[in-house]
Amino acid sequence: MKRRGIPIVISAASGTGKTSLCKRLLETLSHTARSISYTTRPPRGEEVHGRDYFFVDGATFDQMVADGEFIEWAEVFGRRYGTSFSAVQDQLDQGVDVLLDIDVQGGMQVRERLEHALLIFLLPPSMDELKRRLINRAEDAPDVIARRLQEAKNEIRASKDYDYLVVNDDFDQAATDLRAIVRTHRLRRNRRDDLVAALTTDD
Repeated sequence: MKRRGIPIVISAASGTGKTSLCKRLLETLSHTARSISYTTRPPRGEEVHGRDYFFVDGATFDQMVADGEFIEWAEVFGRRYGTSFSAVQDQLDQGVDVLLDIDVQGGMQVRERLEHALLIFLLPPSMDELKRRLINRAEDAPDVIARRLQEAKNEIRASKDYDYLVVNDDFDQAATDLRAIVRTHRLRRNRRDDLVAALTTDD
């Protein structure tokens, strides 16, 4: 019997290093794929439609919401993001663990729809360090950085509903911790019922 994949939600405040850590996790963990979100924001830098995001206009996004196509969606700093329910289900049915790089609003929606989801929240080592990282990436104006820092506190408070917390102080250690969490979760008793049944069935 093919095992069912695990929905893996990874959330963090802007500047915590979520994108880089998710990329490392995908590079070092087999049978895992990243869910590609839909968004109404324009591409940044070298982002490619269909690889990094599905970039759609507001009307298209609204129609997808009305049609119930999203397992979760949220508005973040004036831009909307959503995850296709059918796409995630197809991957899970194939035994692939699906990595959802989404915010805490989306994480709670996924938990409601998929009770077996694994929720991991990434923390910065300090708010001063988070501010430094936001300034150094030189993407936002000072007022936007201030708003992101305030929102970060709200998101960190919401981490109480997550299963695991990983501090991204040392990148390699945080990546190792993430990988260990997923590998351990794959071995949970309730995820090996098919193997137990196969081993104990009378011939």
